[in-house]
Amino acid sequence: MKLSSIILGMGRKFLLHSLFWLVVLLYFTFFFGFEDSEFRQVMNFSSFFLPVTILTTYTFIYRIIPRYLIPKKYLQFGLYSLAALVISACYITISAFYAKVLTSGYEYQGSFPITKSLIYVMISVYLLVALASAFSLLKYNYSTAAKNEELKNRILEAQLKLKEQELQYLKMQIHPHFLFNSLNTIYGLSLANHHTTSEMILQLSDLLDYILYQTKKPVVSLKDEIKHITNYIDLEKKRFQELLIVDFEIEEFIEEIQIAPMLLLPFVENCFKHGRGADGKLEISIKIKVKNDQLMFLIENSKAQLSAEHSENGIGLENIKRRLDLLYENNYQLDIETRPDHYYVRLMLKFSKNTVYA
Repeated sequence: MKLSSIILGMGRKFLLHSLFWLVVLLYFTFFFGFEDSEFRQVMNFSSFFLPVTILTTYTFIYRIIPRYLIPKKYLQFGLYSLAALVISACYITISAFYAKVLTSGYEYQGSFPITKSLIYVMISVYLLVALASAFSLLKYNYSTAAKNEELKNRILEAQLKLKEQELQYLKMQIHPHFLFNSLNTIYGLSLANHHTTSEMILQLSDLLDYILYQTKKPVVSLKDEIKHITNYIDLEKKRFQELLIVDFEIEEFIEEIQIAPMLLLPFVENCFKHGRGADGKLEISIKIKVKNDQLMFLIENSKAQLSAEHSENGIGLENIKRRLDLLYENNYQLDIETRPDHYYVRLMLKFSKNTVYA
């Protein structure tokens, strides 16, 4: 099958080249005998210049141009081109002499008007060589551009796959924090036979659905992210009880805004994991605001003054920063500030109403 395809391709190429040189022969016939009515005599005369034209053309497009011009060896290209032109000029002169002998019988009056000047003959031959060489260069440039575009697309595709794999890896690192903390809370309440245990199981089930299934989507609505942040806070309230004070402020927004899943929730989880005031109480303040195509997320929590756990270099925060770099690139700003008794995070996301960064 492969051999037959090669043979078929070579046959097609030979047919096209033969057709092209037939057109060239007709061009020579017209060019050399535009004032002569003897078509056969003119064609016989023109056929003497076809071999040197073919040889010179193929020398340029298959040897000189690929070996010296395309690799930018301009000196060698100039030297070999000059040599080819000199040799071909000699052959043109010899061909013109024999053509005149055989077609005109040494009679000057019987020669064609254009053949009275050898320069015109050379111009016609070299014009064909120049046109064929220019076409060959255009074909090469087009083929190179197509190959570069294909290679570029393959590289982009590979980068996208690596990006997706890295994002999945980062998400898998975030999931255990939620599961471990929530299960610990339910376990503690179940030991005390607390009446809210069943409600917490339902809330955890909703969180598990979000973590295990919804996060496989490239984006989720901001409302869904806020809903699960609320569920998570409700779970933690049952564990902390009166030791937890949460101020959750959300400004109304009309637009159906979409963000990457599990983008804001880890910040909240981080507050519960590391935050705690000197008196044992945990104070958390959360604000979500949408304005002028920007999402502003502010979160602040209390911490003990001597606590060193809440570090900007924690694995959780590093994962969040990496996800932001992958998903939003230059369309976000993350500010993290550690104060003596508070930890402060400010995240700004830029987005277009018709664009999703994920």
